[in-house]
Amino acid sequence: MKRRIRVTALALALSVFGAAPRAESPAPADLLRDALWLKYRSLPAGQRPRVALVLSGGGARGLAHIGALKVLAREKVPVDLIVGTSVGAIVGALYAADVPVGDIESMAAEVGWNKLTDVSTARVVRLLLAERLLSTAKMEDYLRARMGPKSFADLKTELACVAADLRTGEEIVLREGPVALAARASATMPGVFDPVPYRHRLLIDGGVVNNVPTDVARRLGADVVICVYLPADFSRNNVTNVLSTLTQALYIQGQVISEERLKLADLVIRPDVADISASELGRSREAMDAGQRAAEIALPEIKRFLGAKFMEKSVRAGAARP
Repeated sequence: MKRRIRVTALALALSVFGAAPRAESPAPADLLRDALWLKYRSLPAGQRPRVALVLSGGGARGLAHIGALKVLAREKVPVDLIVGTSVGAIVGALYAADVPVGDIESMAAEVGWNKLTDVSTARVVRLLLAERLLSTAKMEDYLRARMGPKSFADLKTELACVAADLRTGEEIVLREGPVALAARASATMPGVFDPVPYRHRLLIDGGVVNNVPTDVARRLGADVVICVYLPADFSRNNVTNVLSTLTQALYIQGQVISEERLKLADLVIRPDVADISASELGRSREAMDAGQRAAEIALPEIKRFLGAKFMEKSVRAGAARP
């Protein structure tokens, strides 16, 4: 009898808690949400749903990921797995390596293509005339200098970086070996930069095959998928050079597929960065601020959803006890 009363009470609370928030919602619903949230985030991994954070590609727009991470870290949102493509892999690698979000933010504010690649006027001319691609080796050095020579096994948070095999077109999910190399491979744009040799493969930007890898997160056992998605309004971007042309073509290709992959996410954070082109690293502050604003807006729903998941587990556990 006591078990039945306990389960019924939990089910009733869940029905209240799970209702969509409304302006006229009573204060007790908010109190319940916050109480369950505090309980949820205090639970160790294994005693709560496995949460994956999916960080999409988008070039300079992807610096919005940092603003979103700033909010999630402040609120201590538990993240068990990060799956990133392209710039999402770079930001995700730094976060998984336990680099403070404030440091990542400072890095983004000062970053430029010259620090990540060997782009220069002379080399672009060489690319056009001699058909010799540019290199992203400096990107790997830059990441290693800030996170150390870490392998995936050393990371505080589980990480997966999505790249593509240039020879076969396969999606390659990198989960072992040097982290800096994997993040670099995931963000190496084809047609401009040399593919990254990895074992017997030549790897390029994961956005070619999977710009929003929510499906990868599900395959890796995520119970809850939170995605930071960076849609672009291509009509608002100025295409003025080789780099901007190729980046725009790359993301146009993946836009339709990305919308389908979003259906696998439980929660989507959408920073308003549509007018920032993939190559505009100089607008890093705008992108990060947009990411922070979007995460703040999504935060109540994130707390509600995760708290509801905790309640569901409690109800099931109570029903299973004799």
